[in-house]
Amino acid sequence: MAIDPRSKILIIRRDNIGDLVCTTPLISALRRRYPRAHIAALVNSYNRPVLEGHPDLDALYAYAKAKHRAPGQSRAAVYWDKLRLMLKLRAQRFDYALLASPYPGASALRLARWIAPAHIAGYAEPTGLVDLALQQDEAKVAHEVEKVFRLAQLFGVEGAPGKLSLAVDADARVRALAALGARAPGRKLIALHISARKPSQRWPLERFAELVQALSAEADFLLLWSPGAADHPQHPGDDAKAQAIMAAAGGARLVAYPTQELKDLTAALSLADYAICSDGGAMHLAAATGKPILCFFGDSDAARWHPWGVPYRLLQSESRDVADVSLALALQAFRELLQQA
Repeated sequence: MAIDPRSKILIIRRDNIGDLVCTTPLISALRRRYPRAHIAALVNSYNRPVLEGHPDLDALYAYAKAKHRAPGQSRAAVYWDKLRLMLKLRAQRFDYALLASPYPGASALRLARWIAPAHIAGYAEPTGLVDLALQQDEAKVAHEVEKVFRLAQLFGVEGAPGKLSLAVDADARVRALAALGARAPGRKLIALHISARKPSQRWPLERFAELVQALSAEADFLLLWSPGAADHPQHPGDDAKAQAIMAAAGGARLVAYPTQELKDLTAALSLADYAICSDGGAMHLAAATGKPILCFFGDSDAARWHPWGVPYRLLQSESRDVADVSLALALQAFRELLQQA
């Protein structure tokens, strides 16, 4: 099928933060191939900050899932806002709605049908509603970036995916720089992100504190975490864990920087020389800002989700529990990362 170079393309990706970051090479490739096209993205309110200000998008639309609704907002209000957005998108008469996921699911397909584009593009699915379809290559072990980027073939784009990309908010970067303050020249800055959604991805606070002490002679640290109490029902935080690490840091130069908003986390990561974190959204954001990464993997697929496009060292124990990764292994891996980077 010949693609009009001035087509209106809507990219749909409604998953987690890391999933959306892994979609950015596809977005950039479409922009390079079709510089005159109108390229927009439909995401959710949770992952929207990943694409805010992205230079390869003409428009960004987001809706709130019920579980992400604002305090005091009813489910009915969430569904009403979503319906209004779908009608707005429907009126724009997109040429293509691209389901930019290896396994988009029925919900994403329903969204695409609501918007009523001329064509729905994506991986072939059982109902046959994706009329511009690509067959899955289940035999090949591939990264999420590669799986998503294969969909570019539907639009005449060949080759390998490039690096991840995002825009760093200028005001957020100024705030992070102010928090860091004056630094001694020549010392590395390591971003330590200590939060992880899954329990199996959480490295113990005692080990983070020991790692800081072991590297304190040669590096400064930027301690990053999701703020709040650990028992918060919707958004558990790591305030207590961060306080314990700071108390045990001794004479290390460690700047505590809780990141309430995603743009603050991205800005802080952009200032670091290296990042140490568990598998998750923060890891992919660090990769998108070009940082060499030491990452801890629990019960997740390292081949599919490892940091893309940057030097990295990945530690994953046989138990698939990050708590079983020792300090000695972490230090050894970081030394190797220093040599590689």
